[in-house]
Amino acid sequence: MRPLATTKMSSKGQVVIPEEIRRELGLDAGTQFIVVGEDDVVILKMVRAPSMQDFDRLVRKARAQAKSAGLKRSDIAAAISEVRKRRWR
Repeated sequence: MRPLATTKMSSKGQVVIPEEIRRELGLDAGTQFIVVGEDDVVILKMVRAPSMQDFDRLVRKARAQAKSAGLKRSDIAAAISEVRKRRWR
């Protein structure tokens, strides 16, 4: 089981992540998080850029889905153009 620790929130809303957990997860100053809160639960999720392998896999999956939906490059360009027109109205 992973180590458990307690922490407190400061008067400025800051929470310290214990050193052992920071070290284990490789957290450095400036690490960004998404914060989700509901009822009595607060979740911190690290924000990290995908690796090139992950990015390539996502692009292949998106292309396969577009192909199976019958989309063409011209459809994508038209959709982008339409959204840009709406944005500036």
